[in-house]
Amino acid sequence: MTSATAKGPKAEMPAMPAHHVRVLRIWLGVIAFLVVAMSLVGGATRLTDSGLSITEWQPIIGAIPPLSAAHWQEAFEAYQRIPEYTEINHGMSLAQFKAIYWWEWAHRFLGRFIGVAFLLPFIVFWVAGYIPRALLPRLLGLFFLGGLQGALGWYMVKSGLVDRTDVSQYRLTAHFGVAILILGYTLWLLFGLGGALKEQTRSRAATCVAASVLLLVFVQLLAGALVAGIDAGMGFNTWPLINGAYLPNGLNEASPWYLNLFENPLTVQFDHRMLGYAVVVATVAQALWLALKRDGQALVGSAVTLAVLATLQATLGVWTLLLAVPIQLGLAHQAGAIIVFVAALYHLWLARYTASDTTNTQALANA
Repeated sequence: MTSATAKGPKAEMPAMPAHHVRVLRIWLGVIAFLVVAMSLVGGATRLTDSGLSITEWQPIIGAIPPLSAAHWQEAFEAYQRIPEYTEINHGMSLAQFKAIYWWEWAHRFLGRFIGVAFLLPFIVFWVAGYIPRALLPRLLGLFFLGGLQGALGWYMVKSGLVDRTDVSQYRLTAHFGVAILILGYTLWLLFGLGGALKEQTRSRAATCVAASVLLLVFVQLLAGALVAGIDAGMGFNTWPLINGAYLPNGLNEASPWYLNLFENPLTVQFDHRMLGYAVVVATVAQALWLALKRDGQALVGSAVTLAVLATLQATLGVWTLLLAVPIQLGLAHQAGAIIVFVAALYHLWLARYTASDTTNTQALANA
């Protein structure tokens, strides 16, 4: 095994006092956890068809749910004017409306809470000198992404208020994709805290492979969101065959042909399956390749962990499909997808960077 060398130190961040690093890691870790929680609540909102229950976007006063019978009736009457109610849920009781309302309210409340959980500590840490200059624009970029995500969420909801009985699958996929990007960016910042890093030359090929695998995982997550967006998992609930064949008829029914990729439930589910197989094959192949190269114990270990997680996630996906996506399994499958993404992201970080041998001992002593 060759020794790790670097083309030159590439400092992601300047060395920081250990206490500052620890506090910022906890803070960013909490933000990442909240993003995951919000994504799962969003998944529950989709699985319970609750996403259109709140028909207005009120960033400030919308944080307060209806507090009186009159306010509940007003919210219910607003819902009764949209196509989802008139065409699908006509005759729904107020109690049934409240059940779906709380899911959507919780999803939006978590979004507001994440904004506060980010902004207030950010101001405190900035004033206290915990945030180095190199990190400042990156954190501001993260906050901007959060604001964009809120606007994108409302843009998604708007698509189902006039001419549709549900939200656009394109906008839902974009909304979920940005959530995953926010999670990934948050964790990437967290991984890089704590001192200078060296970009590895011996793992240049491993970095390219890891980046390709991460991209494949991300595309698979988007495909899963598209499946949810058109309820493609509610049909064709057999495995390994689909409609009695490995390559079923009906994959190209829509015209023009490319609409099948986004609007034909059979094709969308087929693509999600194929991408799932591809993720398992790619992660297993990566782990075997690195093990044969003996490319560092930590790197091989993370690759093996990723391969195991991807295999378990595929198995869970089959189970979820066979049972026609019950809510509990649907959410478990979404959580598993996020875990696989995080594992692939961490593996990429390990492949790209190694901790510098030089540490700021004076800064650590002053912590």
